[in-house]
Amino acid sequence: MTKPVTIGVAGGTGSGKTTVAQAILERVGRGQIAHLEQDAYYRDLGHLPVEERRRVNFDHPDLLETELLVEHIHELQAGRPVMVPEYDFTTDTRRLTRHLIEPRPVILVEGILILAEKSVRDLLDIKVFVDTDADLRFIRRLLRDTTERGRSLGSVVEQYLKTVRPMHLEFVEPSNRYADVIIPEGGQSGRAGYGDGAGT
Repeated sequence: MTKPVTIGVAGGTGSGKTTVAQAILERVGRGQIAHLEQDAYYRDLGHLPVEERRRVNFDHPDLLETELLVEHIHELQAGRPVMVPEYDFTTDTRRLTRHLIEPRPVILVEGILILAEKSVRDLLDIKVFVDTDADLRFIRRLLRDTTERGRSLGSVVEQYLKTVRPMHLEFVEPSNRYADVIIPEGGQSGRAGYGDGAGT
C-alpha cells in the first residue's frame, strides 16, 4: 500500500473547520478518506463529579489524548485500521462504544489544536488553517452548544470568556504560522492564502 496523503484542518472553535473538512470529503470521495476528528480524543472525565467537569478547561491541549491520536495516525499510515473513541459532550465522558476507521488513500485530521501539537503536525503532509473573525466563531459556538450539547446561554458565555478565548489566543491562533494554506472566513469567501509552513 502506498503511504496515504495526510491532511490536517485546524482553526478556532466555530471557524468552519467541519465545513472545510466536509468539502474535502465530498470532493475527494468519502470512500477515499479516513477521517479523524480530534474532538473524539478528549480524555474521559467520568471520575469527576458533574459540577467539577463543567469547570474543566477543555480548550487546553492537556485535555486531549494526543498520544492516542498520534498512534492512530501512524497506524492508518501503515495501512492498519483503528478503533476511535466516541465522546459524549453532554456528559463530558467517553462512551463505551468505539468505531472502526479503515485505512484509505487519504487521511483527514480535523481539530482545533492539531497544528499546535508538534507530534501531530509532523505527521501532516498538508496543513490547513481556517481563519474566521472572533464574533462569527462565538455565535456559531453559542448556537452549537445550546442546541446540540444541552448548554445554557450563560454557561457558554462564561466558558468562552474564561477558557475558550484565552486558550485560542495562547495556542490556536499562533499555530496558523505552521499552515501551508490559510482559508479565510471559514471557507465562505472562496479565497485561500498560503502560510509559510514554518517550524515543520
